[in-house]
Amino acid sequence: MTEGNFVDYVKLHVTSGKGGKGSMHLHREKYIEKGGPDGGDGGRGGHIIIRGNENYWTLLHFKFRRHHKALQGGHGSKSRSTGADGPDIYLDVPLGTVVKDSETEEVLFEITENKEEVILCKGGKGGRGNWHFKTSTNQTPRYAQPGLEGEEKNVTLEMKLLADVGLVGFPNAGKSTLLSVITSAKPKIANYEFTTLKPNLGIVEYRNFQSFVMADIPGIIEGASEGKGLGHYFLRHIERNSTLLFLIPADATDIVEQYGILLNELEKYNPEMLDKDRFVAISKSDMLDDELQAEMKVDLDKTLGVPYMFISSVAQQNIMALKDRLWGMLNPSEAKN
Repeated sequence: MTEGNFVDYVKLHVTSGKGGKGSMHLHREKYIEKGGPDGGDGGRGGHIIIRGNENYWTLLHFKFRRHHKALQGGHGSKSRSTGADGPDIYLDVPLGTVVKDSETEEVLFEITENKEEVILCKGGKGGRGNWHFKTSTNQTPRYAQPGLEGEEKNVTLEMKLLADVGLVGFPNAGKSTLLSVITSAKPKIANYEFTTLKPNLGIVEYRNFQSFVMADIPGIIEGASEGKGLGHYFLRHIERNSTLLFLIPADATDIVEQYGILLNELEKYNPEMLDKDRFVAISKSDMLDDELQAEMKVDLDKTLGVPYMFISSVAQQNIMALKDRLWGMLNPSEAKN
């Protein structure tokens, strides 16, 4: 999937169908001149239903179609026949989609399971036919109810990636390179900041045909939690990851300081981020000789305060060891010694 086809945020205008009119019919047949009221009820209007679909990975199919309106219900007819319900409109969304009211920013619901359905706008009720209004004093009512109007809403769909591991790091830290090495994903890679402008997903193949999903999001900059850079547009994508892999290049001025800045941005955005398992991978370690790496290790053991590992995506150093470590964090009962 190309960057231009990855759509994770859309605004929609949705309207459910109006209810059908009740019938104002008086029964007539041979030898029965005054059979009384027998007008049927109108059918309800079509619902607008949000449905989870595990086969979708983006909201691209809504990009050029923002208005969705369901049809009205059928009108009632004679012999107390109820009108047909208006056909429902199903809007399929990827798992991990949050539906918000565009005007109030209130979260209406979230879709996290395949084939999960939530009615976003209920169709209007059909009007009652005139036979409901027959009384001892009014045996031939010549009126029926009109159908009720459907609901109309402006909603925002936001997709949050469902991945096991989220890659966190500053721009140009080597996240896309790592993803391309340990998965079959083909993210855009170049030697400049903000090469990645859209999140990328990749499936990491592990031992014994097992696998887990890793997400590469655009690089974090200081102030991202306040909307700087790409701000909330990408931070929300790591809210659902169970494990966070911090990627910091070996040539960083201060590895501990960079880790602290990244952690601080996540905490400002959502304090619950700190409850996730964390691991630091020091990338581009092929630039370090054994002596320098040993010196850095002594310092990091004292100051970093979180498990870490030296890796190199280009030189394929410690890539399998990193997979083992991540798998162990995701599946503690199966962790390799």
